[in-house]
Amino acid sequence: MTTHSSPPLVVGVTGASGSIIARELVDALLEQETPVVVVASNAARMVWQEELDESYNAAIARWTEYPHFSAYGITDLFAPIASGTFPTAGMIVAPASMNSIASLAHGLTPNLLLRAADVTIKENRRLTLIPRETPLHSIHLENLLTLSRLGATILPPEPPFYLKPLDIAGVVRFVVQRAMVAAGVTDRLPDDMQYRDHER
Repeated sequence: MTTHSSPPLVVGVTGASGSIIARELVDALLEQETPVVVVASNAARMVWQEELDESYNAAIARWTEYPHFSAYGITDLFAPIASGTFPTAGMIVAPASMNSIASLAHGLTPNLLLRAADVTIKENRRLTLIPRETPLHSIHLENLLTLSRLGATILPPEPPFYLKPLDIAGVVRFVVQRAMVAAGVTDRLPDDMQYRDHER
């Protein structure tokens, strides 16, 4: 369990489809008392409104009840996470749009989310990207490869077919747990999510 004095994990939310991943990720992090800083793009807020039955503002209000949670606006380039001198435990972008991926791969950081991700790379901290697009063309793949070579973990939200998930919630829970392992905030997947070869 992480103490409140530990550096926070930054969660960036872009305008790609998959807002439920971001919400469940922040919920899971706060439940295990991991300090969290959230920043969402304007497009992310719009997609959130379309996809979820809880508004983004309502989620922020609920998370603010946790003493180790904070959030910043997308244009707030004076926020602490815009500077490499502010210690963080890394960053997860969930979901990550191809627009944000392309910007980050080419060093374009006009907003706080992209600046925080860029800082994560330059300070050699863990960056986990959950890209949401299919199919992927060559430009998408080249941009993801560029970021992978810079040390980012590319974690597509793939269904764990071997677990026979019954619904989207099961897939999202698996992706969230995989992201938390990649970010180093938990050591291993829960027992019920680990592969067991019963067929051989």
